[in-house]
Amino acid sequence: MEPKTCLFFSSLFLYFVSSHANILQTYLVQLHPHGTTSSLFTSKLHWHLSFIQQTLSSKEDPSSRLLYSYHSAMEGFAAQLSDSELESLKRLPDVIAIRPDRSFQIQTTYSYRFLGLNPTSEGAWYSSQFGRGTIIGVLDTGVWPESPSFDDYGMPPAPKKWRGICQVGQSFNSSNCNRKLIGDRFFTKGHRVASMSSSPNIIQEYVSPRDSHGHGTHTSSTAAGASVPMASVLGNGAGVARGMAPGAHIAVYKVCWFTGCYSSDILAAMDVSIRDGVDVLSLSLGGFPLPLFDDTIAIGSFRAMEHGISVVCAAGNNGPLQYSVANIAPWIATVGASTLDRRFPAIVRTGNGEMIYGESMYPGKHLSNVEEELELVYITGGDNGSEFCLKGSLPRAKVQGKMVVCDRGVNGRAEKGQAVKEAGGAAMVLANTEINLEEDSIDVHVLPATMVGFAESVGLKAYINSTRRAKARIIFGGTVIGRSRAPAVAQFSARGPTLFDTTVLKPDVIAPGVNIIAAWPQNLGPSSLPEDSRRVNFTVMSGTSMACPHVSGITALIRSAHPKWTPAAIKSAIMTTADANDHFGKPIMDGNITAGVFAIGAGQVNPERAINPGLIYDIKPDDYVTHMCTLGYTRSQIFTITHRNISCHEISQMNRGFSLNYPSISVTFKHGKTTKMIKRRLTNVGSPNSIYSLEVKALDGVKVRVKPQRLVFKKMNQSLSYRIWFISRKRTGKGKISSAQGQLTWVHVNSLYRVRSPISVTWK
Repeated sequence: MEPKTCLFFSSLFLYFVSSHANILQTYLVQLHPHGTTSSLFTSKLHWHLSFIQQTLSSKEDPSSRLLYSYHSAMEGFAAQLSDSELESLKRLPDVIAIRPDRSFQIQTTYSYRFLGLNPTSEGAWYSSQFGRGTIIGVLDTGVWPESPSFDDYGMPPAPKKWRGICQVGQSFNSSNCNRKLIGDRFFTKGHRVASMSSSPNIIQEYVSPRDSHGHGTHTSSTAAGASVPMASVLGNGAGVARGMAPGAHIAVYKVCWFTGCYSSDILAAMDVSIRDGVDVLSLSLGGFPLPLFDDTIAIGSFRAMEHGISVVCAAGNNGPLQYSVANIAPWIATVGASTLDRRFPAIVRTGNGEMIYGESMYPGKHLSNVEEELELVYITGGDNGSEFCLKGSLPRAKVQGKMVVCDRGVNGRAEKGQAVKEAGGAAMVLANTEINLEEDSIDVHVLPATMVGFAESVGLKAYINSTRRAKARIIFGGTVIGRSRAPAVAQFSARGPTLFDTTVLKPDVIAPGVNIIAAWPQNLGPSSLPEDSRRVNFTVMSGTSMACPHVSGITALIRSAHPKWTPAAIKSAIMTTADANDHFGKPIMDGNITAGVFAIGAGQVNPERAINPGLIYDIKPDDYVTHMCTLGYTRSQIFTITHRNISCHEISQMNRGFSLNYPSISVTFKHGKTTKMIKRRLTNVGSPNSIYSLEVKALDGVKVRVKPQRLVFKKMNQSLSYRIWFISRKRTGKGKISSAQGQLTWVHVNSLYRVRSPISVTWK
């Protein structure tokens, strides 16, 4: 993915520790929460400082090395240490684990309508009072508080339980908070020590909760932005902008900076957000998957879940690679990205009369003299990257006044347009390569431009090569809604399965994440380029970063309607009511094939059904501990995540045949086994005296038996269990299969509810 596309980059960061013992690195040090040495100190802070003191060979003040002292998300601290100090610290009592600080990367006017939310009907918004009383904590790049999306007209005061603050900083004071934006904090210590040698940025970085990137403003407004009439991006996508939960409160925790988002800062924000009193945590950031005991977000979110906080995370933008899905903990809601049926056509009409479909947010329909026919050129040859339109790679003599074709890749999409403009080019056609295929994340370009798919780009280049003087014009079509199939899986959306837990299917769901229009700060143009002098209140972005806050907002709606539900119950409601079909009633597509469960999880979120799911699969914190025992985690690994000193042997004896009560079903046949039995338990939250019957969509190579086949609930909150036997009939030889997919649905006798679970079966 390019920088503008999905700010959740697909890089696994490597951490290089200098061989020189005097070079300091940041480490997260996890301590035993009931450590034997803690009673010797008057406070946890003094206890934490004592560990640093014992490792220092000089008379240096230990507080000069301490970045954060953690209490809620984890017991421990973040500190700067040399190699020799690190080795000394490892030998001290009560030290459980030490991890190097990691850098993670960050990952509307219409999407609420596309998902079926309606402000005038008695649906999810009505029954949840638009998310009233719920607090969504957003960990991101900060917020632009003056955006109309954060206006607090009609909002009640912050709930009495709220204990957060409005932290003052550069260009940000306490008056920037209001009844919508009830809290703002920033966490910079991990970033600051990691980027001391970095060159200064072109765009000013505010040392405060104020957003200088736009990403956090965009995600916060998607989750819970207020209604803003007549919103658009320079005339495109016009309509009323609303977040998913426009009645909810927002608390912003700025943890991401130009150098990335450091785990020490993220954990500090999660630590304080638990004490502040948030109900939902939304994290549009991450990387590649990690084992849970080595994943800062998984560890912090376990503690949040124990406090009744729902944690929603982006799945990542490393698709379509298998095994790329991030944020895989079963207590996290992991969200992939899908498309809308809204298009912004910008068609290339070539000199030979051919029409090549493209899309753009450049406001060409509203401007005169932008659709004139121009000479069309594609500059290749040499090693300066001219085919990618890198900055300074285009000879002015060859592009002056012409329309330039630029291949995607290497630099950002909007950057290519700036490079063409600086070289004197008049317009641009951004051409997808074989990597991007037909993926259509679009931009508000700085000059007339459109983006075409890979198949179209092949035809366009063939035309250029077929004539001495190729010509073309771009015809801008504005905004078109409802004519294309949607949702479909975004090509960049990360895919399962996960190597670390084959019994849990990830991602959990998909939500709109392509070409999402949401709030934007006034320090940046809509392309986010420093050279872009235009100013807007809204712009378009793509990524699982954009999908995540849709689900965070829907989580807030369900929380408001059902305040006593656990995070697992809320996630179950979202998953079991998700759609496997698109708005045309056909299976959701992934490129030119039907989407599989490792791309869509349970399917596309459906908030209108999720608010009243009929039945839920609930999970207690103890169940996750048992689940980790079944995965073969050691006592110390489980303690690292849960702060619970348990015996897996004893737990296994007490929970023979345990299955995590997850809303989706994932089964693996290993070592020649042909039969597998799992259990599930459903709780009635619909209506008393309800009867449900079973529907199973067949799986290739597997026979499925379920007992019982009817569930009769006599009262509310009653729980009933069922068992599923999977019998492998896998063929051998040439026709063998490695995986199969299906679904299991409990259908209410009056068809009021359909409680659906996707099924994945894998042979190893």
